Amino acid sequence: MGISGSLVGIAVAISSLWDGVSDPLIGHLSDNTNNKFFGKRLGFMFFGIFVIAVLNISIWSMPASLPEIGKFFWLLIGMLAIESANTCFGTPYAALAIDLAPDYNEQSKIQGFKTVFSIIGMVLPSILMYFFMPSISISIQASHSQSGYIKIAFINSVMLLFFGLIMISSCLSYTRKNKIYSQEVKKDKFRFSALVNGYFDILKKKDFRNVILGYSFATIASAFLTSVGLHLFTYCYHFSSPQISIVLICLFGGAIISQPLWVYISKRLDKKKALIYSLSTIIFGVFLIVLTFLFREYIAVEIMFYVAMPCLVFCGIGAGAMYSLPFAMYADVVTLEIYKTGNNNAGSYTGFFTFTYNLANSIALLIIGFLLDIIKFDSSEPLQALSVQNGLGMIVFFGCTIFLALAIMMFSKYSLKRSDVLKIQLTSIKEQKEHIKN
Repeated sequence: MGISGSLVGIAVAISSLWDGVSDPLIGHLSDNTNNKFFGKRLGFMFFGIFVIAVLNISIWSMPASLPEIGKFFWLLIGMLAIESANTCFGTPYAALAIDLAPDYNEQSKIQGFKTVFSIIGMVLPSILMYFFMPSISISIQASHSQSGYIKIAFINSVMLLFFGLIMISSCLSYTRKNKIYSQEVKKDKFRFSALVNGYFDILKKKDFRNVILGYSFATIASAFLTSVGLHLFTYCYHFSSPQISIVLICLFGGAIISQPLWVYISKRLDKKKALIYSLSTIIFGVFLIVLTFLFREYIAVEIMFYVAMPCLVFCGIGAGAMYSLPFAMYADVVTLEIYKTGNNNAGSYTGFFTFTYNLANSIALLIIGFLLDIIKFDSSEPLQALSVQNGLGMIVFFGCTIFLALAIMMFSKYSLKRSDVLKIQLTSIKEQKEHIKN
């Protein structure tokens, strides 16, 4: 739409930061809600999907005649609104997974299934691009095919409502059958200061802190790989939009097919080791991409496309664990906290988690926007200068490598093991049986 990288970075960073701030608020509300029909979580999710469906179409319908500052505020306001609605869905959804599967191994499985369908949802827009966008570079099609993006947004909104209602109705049936919401909810009076203090309190706890910061660093690395990587394949490798769609499918496809592998490895070696192995796999995959980047001038585009695909599959296999295991590890920490305190504040804990990695993501996107301007990247130019192409390659390589290394450092300090979770769960079961007997 002709908005500069810096302004887009600012708009996305502000909305992402707001998304993080709103997460603990909605999480607290869902913890202290017990609707007779929807229970704790599903009412918020039901509201969220309808609002997202409408806003998703409106944000892509930006008038081309607006001046750049007008487009910036259209984007900013639209992103703030859609992130608010997304919080109403996403935070209770993440907490619901903890409510449904407190068991150590079951949590890995449920996060694995969530990841598979989540990635399928991420891939679908790329598939739609293949059908609705012309077979030319994104830099050219962006200014001529807004109608194609609007069609994709409309289809996405319809799918959101369809699959969202299926998920909510099935979870509603399950939670009612298993009487998950039969217990009374202790409603705490909302105080923003208490929420802020609660956030800093969990950061003082070692395993909470290690998972939250580790995943935040991994999220920043992912932003560099996907956001800047898309520019890399468009302007340095000169892939067409269908080819880029296939490359993205390779990345996400690798993450999908690797889910059973990482669930198996986490059961054999524990979750921490499996996650560290996966992040190391991504670093190696990024190194392979850099090798292809260095020799891109000597290889034809058609051949380079087939060389890049296995590299992206390799990165996707490594990313598969990153999409699921940190959530499973955090769920284990939250579950233990619930057992210790007797209070189910999964929504608030989940909100703190998402707040931190959304904050990290907003910082990453803001930095990326300014870096693109520093290297003089211009999306309106189908052919970028060699210095710009080299700058894109350096941003991807150093951005991914540095933050993946920081993520590995944080996750390596995580101390919770399967035996710790099982011990406390068995103790809790014995106490419940003793309570029933008395």
